[in-house]
Amino acid sequence: MSAPTRFDRGHTDDLMSFLAASPTPYHAVATAAERLEKAGFRQVAETDAWEGTSGGKYVLRGGAIIAWYVPEGAEPHTPFRIIGAHTDSPNLRVKPLPDTGAHGWRQVAVEIYGGPLLNSWLDRDLGLAGRLSLRDGSTRLVNIDRALLRVPQLAIHLDRSVSNDGLKLDKQRHLQPVWGLGDTRDGDLITFLEEESGLPAGEVTGWDLMTHSIERPSYLGRDKELLAGPRMDNLLSVHAATAALAAAAAADSGLSYIPVLAAFDHEENGSQSDTGADGPLLGSVLERSVFARGGSYEDRARAFAGTICLSSDTGHAVHPNYAERHDPTHHPRANGGPILKVNVNNRYATDGSGRAVFAAACDKAGVPVQSFVSNNSMPCGTTIGPITAARHGIKTVDIGVAILSMHSARELCGSDDPFLLANALVAFLEG
Repeated sequence: MSAPTRFDRGHTDDLMSFLAASPTPYHAVATAAERLEKAGFRQVAETDAWEGTSGGKYVLRGGAIIAWYVPEGAEPHTPFRIIGAHTDSPNLRVKPLPDTGAHGWRQVAVEIYGGPLLNSWLDRDLGLAGRLSLRDGSTRLVNIDRALLRVPQLAIHLDRSVSNDGLKLDKQRHLQPVWGLGDTRDGDLITFLEEESGLPAGEVTGWDLMTHSIERPSYLGRDKELLAGPRMDNLLSVHAATAALAAAAAADSGLSYIPVLAAFDHEENGSQSDTGADGPLLGSVLERSVFARGGSYEDRARAFAGTICLSSDTGHAVHPNYAERHDPTHHPRANGGPILKVNVNNRYATDGSGRAVFAAACDKAGVPVQSFVSNNSMPCGTTIGPITAARHGIKTVDIGVAILSMHSARELCGSDDPFLLANALVAFLEG
């Protein structure tokens, strides 16, 4: 087998393009699918009968994508090596009746999705993007990637105590963005989107729309050693996994596993949906792959027993202004390489044997690895890792990249860490 593909700073440049092109989960999976198509992968429909041929395939469902590569000579019981990630990020999403306003201001009614840092959405120029459902049952992506909306903060003259007492935001009253002046008219926003998309009036009958910061990703710092941008949690992992899968497929010969990308939607609100990690999508795709190659239930059980999943999501880099919030002996640093995420209460799925698997992949790739564990006095977040392990009986290891400002409209990481992660992922997929 060839040595792992060596990604470099060009990977980080490409990540910036990926982030800018993917303001929503629907755009993210479309962008990933386009890249996989160029690498020779082909889309298969869930409603069709599947063939057991070798090569790269992928399934799209809403904001989720499952892609896999079957090498020549793969047996029905050949195990999988999976990289799991999620496509969604906390943000403000448009309500079913979107047109609202008061006192001569036209506004858009939004609902809070996930757990965003609410203050990061204030006084920021926002675009609007998502998926439009049309009268004939089809869907169309839309992206208004210009300054369209803004959530204005109250002037300090009208809230003199804010600097001392802290900002207090009511999620219903204080986060409705403005987008113009005048009286509110029902249908205005959707009519505007129909016009922007070149659709006839009344063609849109449903929508899944969300706001996004229009500020572009950028390098930061004297030596450009940092990267600032939106939706790194968790499109950074989706991008790295897509690149790693394409690289592993290009190597092909000698693969002893079937490499898989599983990028789910709805991680930020519990993963319980038909496109979330707690849904049936991944298990269905893996089982159908086994059966399409002539496998039995016994082959399925053997394949799953030998399968390993890396749940790749962002974690917390040590914050220079709040170091006391971190575990005193675990301080992941930017550009220190990917992190192993550990929690003995199973908020992460990593155990000792799983850590050994990822450490071996990092060693093979020549990539440094760090450990993350939460401060005992702070509650620990979770990922798709424990869900994947429990739902499918698959050994799962939680990893990722250490960042600052997680769940902000704009996050921060080391500019080397994305390609260090991608190199480790290739080594993992190649076994």
